[in-house]
Amino acid sequence: MKITFKYLFLLTFIAVVASCSTKKDSVISRNYHALTTKYNVLFNGNNAFYKGIDEINNSYRDDWFLQLPIEPIEFEEDKIIAPTFNNNLGNGFNNDDDDDKKPTTTFERAEEKAVKAIQKHGMNIDGIERNRQIDNAYLLLGKSRYYQQRFIPAVEAFNYVIANYPNADLIAETKIWRAKTNIRLDNEETAIEAMKLLLVIKDTLESDLPNKIKEQAHTALAMAYVKSDSLQNAKKHLQLATRTLENKAQGARNLFVLGQIYSLENKKDSANLVFNRLANFKKSPYKYKIHANIELARNITNDSTSVVVLNTLQELIKDRENRPYLDELYYQTAVLHEKNDSIQLAKNNYYNSLRAANAGDKQKTFTYENLGNLAFKEAEYQNASAYYDSVLQFTKDTLKLRIRRIKRKYKNLASLIKFEDVVQTNDSIVKIATLTEDEQVAYFTNYIEKIKEADEAAAQLRLNQMAFANPISGIQSAKKGEWYFYNNQSLSFGKSEFFKIWGNRRLEDNWRWSEKASIGIAAKDSVSAKKANAKYDLDTYLSTIPTEQSVIDSLVVTRNEALYELGLIYKEQFKNFDLAEQRLVRVNKVNKDEALVLPINWHLYQLYITLGDESKAAHYKNVILTDYPETKFAQVILNPNVVFEDEVEVNEVEVKYKKLYYLYKDDQFDEVITQVDEFLPSIPNAELLPKFELLRALAIGKYKTKEEYKSALEFIVVNYGNTEEAEKAKAILAQLKE
Repeated sequence: MKITFKYLFLLTFIAVVASCSTKKDSVISRNYHALTTKYNVLFNGNNAFYKGIDEINNSYRDDWFLQLPIEPIEFEEDKIIAPTFNNNLGNGFNNDDDDDKKPTTTFERAEEKAVKAIQKHGMNIDGIERNRQIDNAYLLLGKSRYYQQRFIPAVEAFNYVIANYPNADLIAETKIWRAKTNIRLDNEETAIEAMKLLLVIKDTLESDLPNKIKEQAHTALAMAYVKSDSLQNAKKHLQLATRTLENKAQGARNLFVLGQIYSLENKKDSANLVFNRLANFKKSPYKYKIHANIELARNITNDSTSVVVLNTLQELIKDRENRPYLDELYYQTAVLHEKNDSIQLAKNNYYNSLRAANAGDKQKTFTYENLGNLAFKEAEYQNASAYYDSVLQFTKDTLKLRIRRIKRKYKNLASLIKFEDVVQTNDSIVKIATLTEDEQVAYFTNYIEKIKEADEAAAQLRLNQMAFANPISGIQSAKKGEWYFYNNQSLSFGKSEFFKIWGNRRLEDNWRWSEKASIGIAAKDSVSAKKANAKYDLDTYLSTIPTEQSVIDSLVVTRNEALYELGLIYKEQFKNFDLAEQRLVRVNKVNKDEALVLPINWHLYQLYITLGDESKAAHYKNVILTDYPETKFAQVILNPNVVFEDEVEVNEVEVKYKKLYYLYKDDQFDEVITQVDEFLPSIPNAELLPKFELLRALAIGKYKTKEEYKSALEFIVVNYGNTEEAEKAKAILAQLKE
């Protein structure tokens, strides 16, 4: 009986297996392979696919300073094609005999499962697929290849579904994915045509498309129009895609991109309507809501609105949930305060933005730039230079126009700061050198006392930090609350710090004085103690004071040249006429170098003409006309009413300069000078003017006298200060003086 039962069970099993063959079109076979495909192979494949999507979403970082891409993913250019898997269908697969290749990414695992479903459970009998899950497998195959950046094989998979399963449930979604893939392949027109056919003709089995599909189709169309720079059409389809918001994440992103496009077109009201809707969209991902509020702050149009927006930003800052966004919230608050002329409040919020725990590097560049601009407006050029330097330290994209502009500002400020340091340092040295010996001793004695007090305060602060186990000190007490002198670790560290600062001292009155140092210490310790305490030694300072008159005179000359350069920088580059006047007037009083007299008077004359002070301008005009009547500066003053017509376009100026340059190269120096003199009156405001003057001067230097050459170069230095041509002229003049 048992044997009979075994044979019966075996025969039944064989019959079931035979009926489940992929070559046999039976109810059992169709349902068996459909269920196995859906709940085994495709289930695992879809799990791997959605895990890959989560990895992309978690790793992708939006740049909120730029217009967001509609699809949050970045594809690499010239990416190596990922491996494909074995098959024998010839339907979008590559034949490969290497069975040892293993999937390494989630999307490769998803592709592997899709291929397995097609190869092992496909029931293509008489040209008709009997397994109703195979179209799903092909869709998964195409999507997996899309995210591997293998777009052509992905299109093949989508095309196979569309051609062979026109009545499939997922046919509309497949067409949308094919359109997205064509967009990535720069076939936007094909994608647009396909999506319009899908939306207008509704070529599905249903009488109408579900909202979810409509959203996806309009989103794909918006992607295609953005790619083809047709923002008006992109706006239209983003509006249509956000009518229902079935997909919360993509819908919120579409709203944000739509608002950004309106902002780009300076349609602030339309943008604010969109951002308000997004900010109140409860099911939106939080990052879009918080940035919608920030965009609303950027788009304020009047002062009354700014008060409300500032209150909103303050509430957002107080919310602990917004800690990851504090740098952006503080920054935007600072921008609003700056617009309202609350400069100190603006600075405080900029500082808070920099101190935020999660502050991003790009956000820091904007914060440092604004702080630099504020310092620049307040003529705090040293601070402005430091802030611009910080921008350059944190930026990665040095080719952007904004960064190049900041770099130019920083270079200009570097020259200014260098000259200001020269003036300050030389003034101090000259002032001290002119004091009597007793006054010098008193000055440096007072200076040393101040240093000692500051060092003592710093040392005491350090000891206090260690005593209370302050994390800044780098020392933690063995027992919380333990007194400093009961903690051996803190005590030994404190001793080493004391010796490092003060050396080995006896316990006695006035122990801080260097001459009180213990005599019995080793020679090496004595040397290090002397080095450590050199800043407290009066002779160290007195010995550095220059006593030779030639050295002092050299310091004065260098300071005067720096003052003159500062006057030019403030006048020509920064348009700070008050500081320009201070520097030029001062150098005019103290200058003894004949070579600087004419340039100083000329720039003071121009400065007071600009400021509208006719009486002061007349004084310097008379100096030039009386003492330097034959110079070109005098000629310009005597002919102030000559009107030059700007007859020459910039490109014509460049062409003319090239022609003259080639004449110079051909040693036709006389012709160069003649043509430059004829051409210059027609381009008084051209940027290439200094280049023409330098070319003329070089031509003069080739066949005229040395004095004429120097005169031409000096004119460039005086009239075009702080240009490259003026720097070259200075260098040549320095060589001529040697």
